Amino acid sequence: MLYFLYDKTFEGLLSAVFDAYSRKEFPDKLMSEDDTPPLFSETHRVITDETKSKRVWTGLSKKITEEARYMLSAVFLSEQPGMDEILFRYMKKAFDAERSIETNFADPDVLETSKMYRKVSREAERMRMFIRFQKAAEDNLFFAPIEPRYNVIPLIISHFKDRFADQKWIIYDRKRKYGIYYDLHTITEIRFENPNFNALTGQLDTGLMHEDELMFQTYWKGYFKALCIKERLNPSLHVKLLPKRFWKYLPEKK
Repeated sequence: MLYFLYDKTFEGLLSAVFDAYSRKEFPDKLMSEDDTPPLFSETHRVITDETKSKRVWTGLSKKITEEARYMLSAVFLSEQPGMDEILFRYMKKAFDAERSIETNFADPDVLETSKMYRKVSREAERMRMFIRFQKAAEDNLFFAPIEPRYNVIPLIISHFKDRFADQKWIIYDRKRKYGIYYDLHTITEIRFENPNFNALTGQLDTGLMHEDELMFQTYWKGYFKALCIKERLNPSLHVKLLPKRFWKYLPEKK
C-alpha cells in the first residue's frame, strides 16, 4: 500500500496529483501529514508547492470546464472523510480520458462528486439567505456568526462583499473557529482567541452591541410578525425550507 501524506489543503491535493504523475506512482490512500501510516507501508510526503498546484489546475482547464473545476474546489470544502481521495481519482480520470468525464455519471467518483457539490452549494445558498448581522458598538462593525455543515465561507465571500460593500463586517464560522473581515477595501481571514459572544446563541455580548441593535431587532420581529398570515401557516414546509439549526441566529425566531 502506498500512502501519500499531505497538509489537507486543496493546493496540497493538487500538489499530490502532480507528484503522482511525476513519480508515475499513484497512492492507494491519502492521509494527513500528521497521521501515522500503517507499519511497513510505503509512504510519500507531499510538499505543497504553488508552482505544482498551478500546473495541475491549469492542466485541468484543458480537460474539463470552468464550472467543473469550480465544483472540485467547492467539494473539497465539504471536509467529508474520503472526499479528497474521490477528488484525486476524479482528476486522474479527467487527465487520462480522451474526452471530458464531467457528465459521465455512470462513474461512481463523478456521481459522488456531483452529489456532494449539490449539498455544499445548497449550504452556501442557505448562508446567503439566513445570515443575520448584529451591529457592534465599535466602529459600526457588523458581525454575523454561522455554523455551516461545510466550510462554505470561501463560497459566499463575493456575495457579501458586493452586497455590503459600504459596510465593515465580519462573518465568523464558530464551528471552524475562523472568519473573514471586510474593511471596505479588502477581505482578511481572522481568528479570535477569546470570542466575545454567547457560546450557545452566537449573540454578541450586550456591552459590545451598538445601542440601536436591540431596538432594530425588536422592529424586525414586529415587521416579520406583521407580514405573517396565520391562516397560511405550514409548519412542516417552514421547517423544510428553514431548518431549525438556523433559528438561533434569526431574530425573528426568538
